[in-house]
Amino acid sequence: MPKTSIHAMNDFLSRYNEYGPDSELSDNYVKERLNNLRKAISQLIKCRHEEVVLTQSVTDGINIVANGIKFKPKCNIITRGSNHEHPANHYAWVRVGKKVEIRDMPIDETGYFEFDLLKKAVDNDTQLVVLSHALFNTGAILPVEEIGEYLAQKNIPYFIDAAQTVGCIDNVDVNKIRCDFMSFNGSKWLCGPMGMGIFFCKKESSEMIEPLQVGGESAIFHDNKLAYKEMPARFQAGFRNWVGVAGLEASVNYLLKIGIDKIRNQNVKLANLMRDELSKIPGITLLGPQEDKKRTSIVSFTIQDKKPEVVVKRLEEANMILAVREIFSKKIIRASPHFFNTESEILRVVDALGK
Repeated sequence: MPKTSIHAMNDFLSRYNEYGPDSELSDNYVKERLNNLRKAISQLIKCRHEEVVLTQSVTDGINIVANGIKFKPKCNIITRGSNHEHPANHYAWVRVGKKVEIRDMPIDETGYFEFDLLKKAVDNDTQLVVLSHALFNTGAILPVEEIGEYLAQKNIPYFIDAAQTVGCIDNVDVNKIRCDFMSFNGSKWLCGPMGMGIFFCKKESSEMIEPLQVGGESAIFHDNKLAYKEMPARFQAGFRNWVGVAGLEASVNYLLKIGIDKIRNQNVKLANLMRDELSKIPGITLLGPQEDKKRTSIVSFTIQDKKPEVVVKRLEEANMILAVREIFSKKIIRASPHFFNTESEILRVVDALGK
């Protein structure tokens, strides 16, 4: 997280408490922070301000759709790769599968699926297609724009888990993807605080979903009838993580000032360096797409006869943070270099892995 974001959170807490929680000054201050964050997010993913719903995680956004969508009788949902997905974008749909048919598309070793399989799976009863923009384990970027164009022609709602793309690749445009819903978090690639998430809901698609929660912030009660407010209040019952809003606002503006395109170029450079150097070490098998246009900066690999858990623990003892992840039931090692990393840090990790 940039120091400016940490300072912004500290400043928010100080000013908010100086004003007093119920004062007009504090109320206006919170509204200003919210408006500024929505402005930054709308610039980032090319949406309208009122389509930005604040959550606490990617999981929140996924569950808003999975548990709130009004399912028709005998409908189906199309997903990809079953437990090759991140648990957040898998478990929610497993539970939905108790009520509706889940059509799960088979994938190759990288995580891709054949477009023709999607076309064959779609029918008049398809109510939703669920995809990740990029995969948490291999870094593979899926052709979400091409798929979105096809689904728009069929008038089929489309959900995207963008946890692994917003902030690290420069073409996350909801208008080009043509998705109805998208969820991503404020930490990870956006370098914001934990406990902040964003749920994009296309305004025209908001009526498809029954809000999971209701409160004075999200609805009104008039003439003995309950009515939801307009977007984005419709999905925001209760208070939000206001200090997190201040931190995320600062982080997103920090990244926008640098330029997401420059961040992407730096990330690709670091990932390619790491892959090139790791490929020289006997016993290391690289995973994910070979072409850098088809992947994020995630670098996943295995080491022959070495348990990923042991490798990651030893690296952390030397202040090098990688992660253990899974491809189905197989444990792998994942590095996630971002623009703040340096080439010397990459080479230091590679040297440690070689030893």
